[in-house]
Amino acid sequence: MSQSPDDLSRNAAPSIDSAHYRQVLGHFASGITIITAMDDGAPVGLTAQSFTSVSLDPPLVAFFPGKTSTSYPGIKRAGVFCVNVLADDQEALCRAFAVSGGDKFAGVGYKHSAGTGSPVLQDALAWIDCRIETEHDAGDHVITVGRVLDLEVTREAKPLLFYRGGFGRFEA
Repeated sequence: MSQSPDDLSRNAAPSIDSAHYRQVLGHFASGITIITAMDDGAPVGLTAQSFTSVSLDPPLVAFFPGKTSTSYPGIKRAGVFCVNVLADDQEALCRAFAVSGGDKFAGVGYKHSAGTGSPVLQDALAWIDCRIETEHDAGDHVITVGRVLDLEVTREAKPLLFYRGGFGRFEA
């Protein structure tokens, strides 16, 4: 006898193999961002492919840092962040911010946003300056919702994409 969707929601979640989960969800292409902030005078940042627009009124966005992130606590303490949307020629930058520890900003050009003072990375496609509005527990991640305070497109180029475990480029 099959269970209805209502019955499934009341019972424990089915066991999903993590490798199969990644393989299937890897077929959804996502853009790449670097989330930045200033923590006690020092820049902090992390690579995030889990970024989305949430609401137009009020203007809200969200990203989903892992609970084991060593960079997210600094962003949380800052209470503000800047989303830097990466171009297809910024894969090396993406990889540099995806690792734990070290000086991720060594040799990286940036300016401080006028609103929050968060780092706006040189040559990013666009940036979105935000204040943390709320957080929600989400398994091994945290849903971080930010209120958009300012935003700008800084150059025209193609985006850096993540697809099936690797980086890709958009061809029109």
